[in-house]
Amino acid sequence: MSAIPSVDLQDFVSGEPLRKQKFITEIGNAFEQIGFVALSGHFLSDELVKDLYTEIKNFFNLPQETKDTYEIEGIGGQRGYTSFGKEHAKGRKEGDLKEFWHFGQYVVDNPQLEIEYPENIMVTEFEKFNTVGKETYKMLEKTAKYVLRALALHLDLEENYFDKFILNGNSILRPIHYPPIAHEPKNAVRAAAHGDINLITLLMGAIGRGLQVQNHDGEWVDAIARPDQLMINVGDMLSRLTNNKLKSTIHQVVNPPKELWGTSRYSIPFFMHPISEMPLNCLANCVDADRPKQFEDITAGDFLHERLIELGLIKK
Repeated sequence: MSAIPSVDLQDFVSGEPLRKQKFITEIGNAFEQIGFVALSGHFLSDELVKDLYTEIKNFFNLPQETKDTYEIEGIGGQRGYTSFGKEHAKGRKEGDLKEFWHFGQYVVDNPQLEIEYPENIMVTEFEKFNTVGKETYKMLEKTAKYVLRALALHLDLEENYFDKFILNGNSILRPIHYPPIAHEPKNAVRAAAHGDINLITLLMGAIGRGLQVQNHDGEWVDAIARPDQLMINVGDMLSRLTNNKLKSTIHQVVNPPKELWGTSRYSIPFFMHPISEMPLNCLANCVDADRPKQFEDITAGDFLHERLIELGLIKK
């Protein structure tokens, strides 16, 4: 496939069986073939998107010493601010050319998870930053729930299979700032080639080109969504669960042409994670003689811990 397929979530939630099946077939085929879709009909309003971009630009424009007060030691960057160059792709030493913020889960009726998850960090400089971030988190989580329901049906599972695993899941909303490039980077790009850790990622329309997806022929394809679309991709957890039936596709954010080095780029991915106890053991109906089991049994929590070590965010 040389382009990213487009799907409309309103087909799935329409209440019309033919439209619902159309969505299931389209997104299932896309995730088997390239692992990415551009999705319209989601639950984010234009106003909410505009408000969030305003708030995150305000935050990243703060003096560095102010931003640094929001970088919390000992939690692997799971909440608050992570400064420029701290994170690197698996297998690389060079830090990515980015800084970012993490909003985490807003736990409901589960005291144990309230203890397990770090608290969200409250920004005091801007009145709307925290409320706009929370509302965006909730709308992307709702969108992801319906996408996973469609994928459950595509995989011949019960429609609500994922619901109990994503309720109060360890999901992350990550506003990212790729600052202007001042000097020739040494082996570093804005985000090196990688696969995501989680079940699925929902990326709000990035400001500035640069996201590329690697297709099955090893070619890099520009992934560009319309302003009203989310780019959604399969993560490594879902790939493991489905024995690689659904593809976790390698992607990257390349540096812009030199004449555009003076510009910032912003993007806002939502990483849909389940609760830590979710087993990622390959589904029985995804294993057969033609597709033998490719992955060892592991829980989502243990898999996440392994990957955070590989990314340099936590120490062994």
